[in-house]
Amino acid sequence: MDPNAASELEWKAKRQEAAAYVQSQTDTEPQIGLILGSGLGALADEIISAAVIPYRDIPYFPESTVAGHAGELVIGELEGKQVIAMKGRFHYYEGHSMQQLAFPVWVMRTLGADILIATNAAGGVNRSFKPGDLMIIVDHINLMFSNPLIGPNDPDLGVRFPSMALAYPWDLVEVAQQAADSERIHVQRGVYIAVQGPCYTTRAESQIYRMLRGDAVGMSTVPEVIAATHAGMQTLGISCITDVAKDPKAGPRGILTHEEVVAVANRTKPKFIKLMKAILREIDA
Repeated sequence: MDPNAASELEWKAKRQEAAAYVQSQTDTEPQIGLILGSGLGALADEIISAAVIPYRDIPYFPESTVAGHAGELVIGELEGKQVIAMKGRFHYYEGHSMQQLAFPVWVMRTLGADILIATNAAGGVNRSFKPGDLMIIVDHINLMFSNPLIGPNDPDLGVRFPSMALAYPWDLVEVAQQAADSERIHVQRGVYIAVQGPCYTTRAESQIYRMLRGDAVGMSTVPEVIAATHAGMQTLGISCITDVAKDPKAGPRGILTHEEVVAVANRTKPKFIKLMKAILREIDA
């Protein structure tokens, strides 16, 4: 047998086994998948009639090693929608493969979810942004220099050459904007740049990202959005802007830390939860 074909069959079998295990733990048939980034997992605590499954219990799921990521799959009802939420995600810089980053999305799709809302904590490249802003992602630039679709294609999920032109469908962007307007929450719109990490950006890198017309930079989301788009899911992305390009002349106060990122995300939680609930109420799933 062609070793590439075996690899394809292996990932297919793994996602089916993981999905079967999740199904055995809940009666919920999810419509919407949620990926909750650094400091943003509190939304999962709002899910009612929830089944909570630690990642370590799900076959072939990696475990998150990053502070601010609880490492649980939460399935239940939120604002009248059946949801499956990742309370914490996996990152390329943790040593996971691109396929491992995509794996939870493949499982969500196998379980029936046809919409993915991916959230993250991101650095502000656009100088008009402020820490604590929420940004609706309208497009992305993949500077991770890899892709979860490299390797044999699984035709049960999607086509060999998926278009990413509509990775962030405009109707979902408008739903998010309308939800923000209804709750009187100021939101930004922008382009998200994904990098490998785990280092935060240099001054020169920030300048390059602005030249590329990026508005925020982070270390996640794009692999999951690629996997979801390939699998026929509609995707929406929301970034919590945790910092805006600091001045290194400020000494230690000018050096960004992960603790600060999580702290800003935590302070933004009430606004974030309010917006996400409004989006779920407005979204047609």
